[in-house]
Formats: sequence, C-alpha cells, structure tokens
Amino acid sequence: MTRTTAHLISHTHWDREWYMPYERHHVLLAKLMNELLETLEKDERYRYFHLDGQTIIIEDYLQVHPEKRETLEKFIREGRIVIGPWYVLQDEFLTSSEANVRNLLIGHQDAAKYGVISKLGYFPDSFGNMGQAPQLLKQADIETAVFGRGVKPTGFDNLVVDLNSASYESPYSEMFWASPDGSVVLGLLFANWYSNGNEVPADAQEAKVFWDKKLADAGKYASTPELLFMNGCDHQPVQRDLAAALETARRLYPDVDFVHSSFEQYLQALTSSLPDDLVTVNGELRSQHTDGWGTLVNTASARVYLKQMNQRGQTLLEKGAEPLATLAFLLSGQAYPHALLTYAWKTLMQNHPHDSICGCSVDEVHREMITRFEKSRHTGEAIIEDSLKAVTGQIDTSGTASWGKSAIPVAVFNTTGWERSGTVSVEVIAAKRYFKEGPNPPAIAEALDLLPLDLENGRLLDSEGQAISCRAEDLGTRFGYELPDDQFRKPYMARIISLTFEASQIPPLGYTTYAWVQSPAVPAEAAASPLELTERGMANEYLAVQIREDGSYDVTDKTTGKVFGGLGVYENCGDIGNEYVFRQPEGDVPLTTRGLDARISLAEHEPYRITYEIIHEWQIPASADASFGEEKRRMVPFRKRKAGRAAEQVPLRIVTRISLEAAGTGIQVSAAFNNQAMDHRLRVLFPAGLAASTLLADSIFEAAERDIEPAPDWSNPSNAQHQQAYVSVSDGSCGLMIANKGLNEYEVLRDGSNTIAVTLLRSVSEMGDWGAFPTPEAQCLGEHTAEFAVRPYAGDAGQPEASAWAYQYQTPWFAAQAGIQQGTLPVRYQPLEWQGRTLALSAFKMSKDHEDVILRWYNLAHKEQDFTLKANFPVQTVYASDILERRKHEQASDEGTLHHTVSKAQIVTYALQPRQS
Repeated sequence: MTRTTAHLISHTHWDREWYMPYERHHVLLAKLMNELLETLEKDERYRYFHLDGQTIIIEDYLQVHPEKRETLEKFIREGRIVIGPWYVLQDEFLTSSEANVRNLLIGHQDAAKYGVISKLGYFPDSFGNMGQAPQLLKQADIETAVFGRGVKPTGFDNLVVDLNSASYESPYSEMFWASPDGSVVLGLLFANWYSNGNEVPADAQEAKVFWDKKLADAGKYASTPELLFMNGCDHQPVQRDLAAALETARRLYPDVDFVHSSFEQYLQALTSSLPDDLVTVNGELRSQHTDGWGTLVNTASARVYLKQMNQRGQTLLEKGAEPLATLAFLLSGQAYPHALLTYAWKTLMQNHPHDSICGCSVDEVHREMITRFEKSRHTGEAIIEDSLKAVTGQIDTSGTASWGKSAIPVAVFNTTGWERSGTVSVEVIAAKRYFKEGPNPPAIAEALDLLPLDLENGRLLDSEGQAISCRAEDLGTRFGYELPDDQFRKPYMARIISLTFEASQIPPLGYTTYAWVQSPAVPAEAAASPLELTERGMANEYLAVQIREDGSYDVTDKTTGKVFGGLGVYENCGDIGNEYVFRQPEGDVPLTTRGLDARISLAEHEPYRITYEIIHEWQIPASADASFGEEKRRMVPFRKRKAGRAAEQVPLRIVTRISLEAAGTGIQVSAAFNNQAMDHRLRVLFPAGLAASTLLADSIFEAAERDIEPAPDWSNPSNAQHQQAYVSVSDGSCGLMIANKGLNEYEVLRDGSNTIAVTLLRSVSEMGDWGAFPTPEAQCLGEHTAEFAVRPYAGDAGQPEASAWAYQYQTPWFAAQAGIQQGTLPVRYQPLEWQGRTLALSAFKMSKDHEDVILRWYNLAHKEQDFTLKANFPVQTVYASDILERRKHEQASDEGTLHHTVSKAQIVTYALQPRQS
C-alpha cells in the first residue's frame, strides 16, 4: 500500500506593504528574519524556509541588519533558506512584458551573489496569471509553477470556496500549464490556499482536529499521495515549535509520513508519482470558471493615477533609457550604465508587488509609491539626456549645404521597432550666454530678450533642404546650467524657441536630423498637407472624423469604408465596492453624455495636426447615499450592500481634445477633468458595431484572444478585464482598436454593439479584503487627464499594423539639439533592419555579462512568421539567447543577414556581440 507523505513547507507570504505602510511592515520583517536565523541556528530539525520567491526581502532585511549578512548567506548557501527567482512578487497583468522579464532577470542576478536560486515559478497570490508564463519560465530553466489564483475559485479573506471539481479547469491541484507557443510546465494550485499548513498544533487533542480536516482537504484535490501543506501565511512569524508539532502528528497518524520539506524535495517525490490523467490548462489563468466576483480584476482601475505613472515609468526605461543608451554605446563608445539602469528598474519594481501597483493598500503606501515613480523617472531621464548628448555630439552636420553655419540642428529619435511618423515638439536654444560673460544675469537676460528672431521667415529643413511645416514659438529667455565632467557647474541664460512639426518616416531605433534655419537663402515652402478641415470635422488620406453636437464622434475608415458612429460618449455610475472590486448599486442606471450638448471649438489647425476641443458641463451625484457609511462601519460585505447614490450633485467638467495628424492612421484623444464626486466610476464608450464573439487584448508578450461572453459560471454583472496597450474587436473584415496610456481596465459590453468601455477613473473609499481600512485618497479627488486613441483597421489582415501603432502611441518621441559640427555619424541612421510582419520588437538593450546587444521580439500571431535581421553596425557573432540574456548557440547568417522562422506566439531573443574596432 502506498504511504501518504505530508510535506510541510515553511514560509511567509511577505506583502512588502499593504494594510500598513511599508516601514511598519519593514519593522516586522526585521523581527521575522531575526527569529528565523535564530531558529535555524538553534534547531537542526527546522530544516527549510521558503523566502516567498522574492529577493527584495534580502535587501530590505540587510538594510536594517547588515551585520547579519554572513549568517544569512550561510543558510542560503546551505539550502536552508530558499531564495528567488523573482525580485518582487509582481502583479503580472499590470506590469509590462519587459518589466516581468526584468523582474526575473534581476532576481536571478541578485540570487547569483549567493550561488543558489530556487528554480520555481512562484505566483502565490497573483491576481490572475499571464498566459506566456510557462514560456518565460522554461527560458529560465524553470519547469514548475505554483499559484494560488486563476483556476479554482478563491474567496476573500483567503477563504477557499469548496466547489465540485467539475466547476474548475482541473480536477486535481496538479496540472500541466501551457503557453500559446506550446511551452508546458507542471502547474501546482494551492487548492486549499498557501496557508493550509499554518500554525500546526503541538497539542495532541488540537492536532487531531487539525489534521483530520487538513489531510482530508488536501487529499480531495491531490492526484498523488504526496500532499502539500504550506506552513505560513501573510506576514506569518516562524512557527518555532514546528518540530514538536510534527512529532505529535507522527504519533497520531503512523500511516502518514510528516516531513519538514522544501519545494525541491516535494517536487522530486511528486513528479515520480504523477498520474497519466493530468489535464492541460492553456494560456491565461483569469478565474473565468468562477462567479466573477473574486477575480480582483477591478484593481486594474483602482487609483488609475498609479497605473498612468507606471506606464510612463516602464516606457521611459524600456523605450527610452535602454535603447538610447545602447545607441550611445554603439555610436559614441559611451559606457552602458548597467548599474544605474538596474537601480532605476529596482526602484520602479518596488511599486510592482500586487498590493502596491494594484492600488489596493492604505493611503500611506500609495503616497510613497509616487516618490518611487519619480525617483525612477529622474534616473531614467538622466540616462536619456546623457545618451542623447553622446549621440548628437557625433552627428556630422557641417556638410549639409542648405542649412548654413547659423542653423540649429535637431535630431529626432524613434525608439520603437517600426518606422514612425508623427508630431514632435522640441525646445532649442537660439542664443546662450554664460554668467561668467557678465555683467550679471538680469543684464544678460535683457540683452537676449532684445535679440531679433525672425520666426516668420524661418524654416525647418530636412537634410535634403526640403522645408517641413513647423510652428516656431518664442518662449523668451530663461535660466539653465551645464554640469561638465571636468569643471564646476556653468550657469547661463538662454533664449528658447519651441519647434513643433511632423517628423516623417523616422527609421526604427534610429534618428533623423532636421535644422531650423532662421534666414534660408531660398525660403522654400513645405509640401501641401494631406489634412483637410471640414465643418466640425477633419480628414486625411486614411480617416475622416465628424463630431456630433453631444461631443461624440464618427470615424470613417477610408480603407474599408466602415463608419464607426457615436464614439467617445462618457458613462458614469455609482460604485459601492472597494479598491479590489467594483460594485454598482442595485437599480443604478448609468448616466451618459449621449444627447448632452457640448461646446465644440477648433483648437489647432496646422499642416501637421488638427485638434478640436470638446467641453461637457455635466452634473453627477456627489457620492453614495448616507447609508453607505454605516454599511462600511459594520463591515457589510460589498455584495450585500444596499446603498444607492446621493441626490446631491456636483459638476463634472470634461475637456476633451481630439487630434488627427497628417500621417495619422488613428485619432488621439485626451480627457481632462476635476473629479469632485465620490463613490463612482467614469468610463468612455466606443460602440464597435461589429459581430464578434472574441476580442484581442494586449497582454504580456501576446495579443490574448478572450471571449466576449463569459463562462456560464460567471454571475458578476461586470466582465471587466486587464489590458496593456490596447483592446480591439474585429469581425474579420473590419476592426476597431482602442489604445491607451496607463488605462488598464476595459470591458466589452454585451449590448448588441460590442461596445468597448475603457475605465478612466474609479473612486472608492476603503481598501476592502479582511478588515475595515478607510482609504479616502482612493476617491481620487482633483485633476486628472486620461489619454487614449482610436484606430480602425482592416480586420484580421490589419491587426499587426494596428498593434504596432498602439505600441508607438505609448512611446514618447525623443529629440535633442545638435551643433553645426563635424562628426562620425550621418544625419540619418538606422542601427538594424528587420522584417517579420506579425512580430513586435520588445527590447533593445545591452547585456550585463557580455556587453552584447540584446534584441527581443515576440510573435503576435498563432502561426509561423519568417524573420530576417541585418545589423548596420559591426557584429562579430550573433547568438540565440533567452530572457536571462545568456549566450546559447551561434546563429548562422547569410552575408550578415540572419534568416529565421519564429514559431507561433514565440518569444525570441538574440545577443549580438559587437565587433571591436
């Protein structure tokens, strides 16, 4: 007869910040770790402790107790404290693809200092799991993932919902988990949560009650006699009498082997006894076969301002600092700032734990997050500034005859993976005088203010001397300073000009140089603009836009002839939920701006861009009614609340700016408003009018296909879900994509029109979950600006180009002034050429170990894609690589051009070793 083994794995799930501010948790962490080290030293029977899969715990602890480093390192090297593989336990859906990779990469780098790392995909409390996780894990040599959510229903306060095994995806707690590319790992569900072995009684009578239930519960879902018991929970102290508790259990249950185990030991025993009937769960784990209330997806709209700051911060590093620093290394020899970038990423990722980026903590936590976002941003901006300076300082601008010696060159950088056109604004210095030139700053400023600037007759020219339509504005004289590498700071006063123009066909990952010429020898005129101003509308060769009286707009796709009507209506409803969950009051009918007259005016009419301003003066309920406060005080569960919306109203003035660029294949929209209401949700609606049963949502390294109609188990009236850069609906021939900047929640309504609803703001007043934690700052009162964009496309055939457009929409332009100078670089440069229509470029950076250029793509399609790559810089060797940036095998090339077939949904990474000159 096969014996049952009870594997107890000691751990603590360490939410770095949550229902208390970070430093309060930090104090508890120091105490926990001191107790752990003391227990390991004194009790040889206490064998192992799993340190929650995140290496940041080590950093946080040693910050307080650096004197404990030697002892800590000893137990890590002995395998008694198990660390990694992540830096933090992130929310996977609210952090970008590359942020998820950096998390795993930096976790591995930090663990390498100790010589050992846990090769376990640890997702104990993620609010759903990304579909490409198995592929990412396999690339890091990780064969098993453990997770607490996404498959079986798990309720609030960590309660396990006891359902028949047919009600969820796997009859067992063990299963296989497959990514869309076919990568498979063993998946282990904490079917009875990650606390099912917590606080084991040492008293025999208590232990009998405890183990009778626990053994039965674990056996209900386990596919083998190897049973997993997690001895710990959230911020759980070390159970010092565990050895005695296990001795008690052994006496009570002689037919069960009770082992103080590690995941490594448990998996060795488990994998040797797995049955043949394990099921395979495919792709994203989003708890679709549940009632829909416990998925916690509405954390995607809690404190939207955090999501916006995160999107800007991630993009600044991924699409700004890293690629520009790589260009600076390749083109000027400037050292790649590995340490600074790691610091910037770590600071940003300290905001990525699920209770942090999800916006579901107390107010003090999220105040501190703002500081971290700014610290990371400031570091990234410094790297970008240095990199731009290094590259622009090498551009040879002296040989362009049409510019002349008094021209002001400007280099515009496209840090995306595709050629790009669009409107760019850059400030340049027309004249500058240092303080040391005297006599004093006021006199210098006065003299600079009197300098004549002939902006009316000036022209922006490309390298061929062709005039580019440009708006030049005199911003006057202002203070500035330089920080030379070998001198004291150099303050100055400068006369500043702002240049706004259309940068056209800027090469991927490269740059093009223009020049502002104040008095050109031949004042050439710019080519005619394709933009057309119509009555309350605008058009270019791709789109026509007509604005209705209520401020909604109709968009005609000239490629397909499809008209998308009534887009951009705002919707407002009550919300008596919390930071975790949206709950609309019973009987609440949403308010909309449909039919509400708006003030519409032309705000901008330039050859490169037309912008309309739309103003809605709206009245909405001020808050929930008076009963809501009493319900919260008594901790009435959100689903049983009866509160409605108050009769009192407050103004909600929304200022919308809608723009169409000359080369724009979509329209860009911003909505600014001052929120003075509480307990409500604001969304913007886009009726697709397309017959479709599925949608595509940008997710982690994939365009995830999701059902519009939820599973039959779903009873939540809301079916909101996560997105990264976009969500789109297509009927095969026509499609509508809505892109965004930091608006991570959407819902496709089951209203007969497949209306795409994007959440702009959700105002709530409490944290929710296991206690009463007021969070008045989660009401998000005050000024907000939401940015989104609308792009029709030619259905399935046009999806790759539409996706590339959405990724570019999230990426800012970078530009820098150069001088009239001799240099080694051309006025236009493209570092590499690649073809692969369904591929998305994700990373362009340097590896820390080899100083290789790291390039990463992923295939958006579920079919093979031919791929070619040619570097325009000297390359010694091209290696196949992975997400840990390791050199694998060499890649054969044909006269410097690499040819490869990328499998469906595959993530591919190459390491290019630059040739030393």
